[in-house]
Amino acid sequence: MSKSLKRVRAALDAAGIDTTIQETPLARTAADAAAAIGCEIDQIAKSIILRGETSGTALLFITAGGNRVDVDKATALAGEPLGKADAALIRAQTGFAIGGVSPVGQRSPIRAFFDPKLTEFDVIWAAAGTPHHVFSAKPDDLITFSGSQPADFTS
Repeated sequence: MSKSLKRVRAALDAAGIDTTIQETPLARTAADAAAAIGCEIDQIAKSIILRGETSGTALLFITAGGNRVDVDKATALAGEPLGKADAALIRAQTGFAIGGVSPVGQRSPIRAFFDPKLTEFDVIWAAAGTPHHVFSAKPDDLITFSGSQPADFTS
């Protein structure tokens, strides 16, 4: 088991979330993950990382698989201009590689925002630290244990 996967499992256990981490074929995209699991694309909770241009820190936007982050709306929420986060920043702050960023178990605390579209489902699926692993959760549980703030930031 990879270090990233172990960190996610430990975070889920610490939060008291009873879920199974499921191995999938490559699930680097929301469409790949939805096809592998057999769910709707919007049931996939994508972890999108943007870089705060003033602070230099990563910010997490947990969004429904079919939605896109609207940078203007996200910038207003963040209170600073946002740009593309590079792989080095993502790895340094979250401990995850692009394609496997989990909304839980980050190496360092991260400001997080949550797409309300995800609350339309009883169960959603998120990356578990690798491009081949996902876990299921109730949307309200994911909001709580990711420390995210529900907000409108999609287009």
